[in-house]
Amino acid sequence: MSYYRPRYGFGGMLTPMVKSLLIINIIVFLLEYITGGSEMIYFFGLVPRFIVHRFYIWQFVTYMFLHGGLWHLFLNMFILWMFGSEIERYWGSRTFLKYYFITGVGAGVLSWLTALNSVTPTIGASGAIYGILVAYGMMFPNRPVYLYFLLPVKAKHFVIFLVIMELMASRGQASSGIAHFAHLGGMLFGYLYLKRERLTYLLKGALLDRRSKRRTQQKWEEEQRRDMDRKVDEILQKVSREGMNSLTQEERDLLEQARRRHEEH
Repeated sequence: MSYYRPRYGFGGMLTPMVKSLLIINIIVFLLEYITGGSEMIYFFGLVPRFIVHRFYIWQFVTYMFLHGGLWHLFLNMFILWMFGSEIERYWGSRTFLKYYFITGVGAGVLSWLTALNSVTPTIGASGAIYGILVAYGMMFPNRPVYLYFLLPVKAKHFVIFLVIMELMASRGQASSGIAHFAHLGGMLFGYLYLKRERLTYLLKGALLDRRSKRRTQQKWEEEQRRDMDRKVDEILQKVSREGMNSLTQEERDLLEQARRRHEEH
């Protein structure tokens, strides 16, 4: 049986999928530079209005491979190498790539939903990158991460710090030009994916609980009907023996209630 031992460091040698993603992003960035980028960004970047009115569905995927500048590209790719390589070694390339696209597309969906008529393009791998940071924080919660490369904090606290910063920053997104909702979307979809087994368990439990309550309610209603039928039979026997005038007001009300129920059915 193989045993995984966490390392107290980051990155290391490039893993296959991280390496492929780095190469693709760099090539696309060079194409942006050569072509001027404007047409590419509006055709392959995430433009909410184009998805609604022109049905550019591919933009939910392609926007992840475009970047707004060298620093934007460098920072995303640096974090991808720094944290993604270890996650890929732990999960394997196929699972890592699936997670990368789930968080990236999820980030795009949230960004789109919060600005359906916007013509401002969202570009960059940041949504998937933030998803990777969430995964790292959940997988290695006590691993030290150097905030701003100076202050050592636990990975779980680092992720919480990012979430708080993004929630605060998203309030002024319209004027900042930064896709904070995409970052939050990557975090959210990453968290939901990693907690999917627990969420599935809770959902099944809720459905079973609802079915149990429904069965209990149906059983109670059936017992009530049987009890009423028994009482009605007793009252009818009394009428047969002693006549209608012998009935109390309560017994008359019960007969009237039984009559109405019979008419409704």
